[in-house]
Amino acid sequence: MLTEAVEHLIKNIVDFPDDVSVKSHDSARGEHIRVRVNPEDIGRVIGRQGRTASAIRTVVQAIADHNVRIDIIDARR
Repeated sequence: MLTEAVEHLIKNIVDFPDDVSVKSHDSARGEHIRVRVNPEDIGRVIGRQGRTASAIRTVVQAIADHNVRIDIIDARR
């Protein structure tokens, strides 16, 4: 459910929604979600001084019942 929420949030703010990839796995410290976006969208997803990324993390943490870590990566890596 969290991966779908993250994917929905990210796809609605990027210019290239088809390039968005969201994958999740469990770790010892909770759930780890990796978001890959087109390199041209990385600035849009992170936002000024990380505000957009922080807001996304806050929303996801609010709907989760456990610890969630979200990493935003450009598709070149």
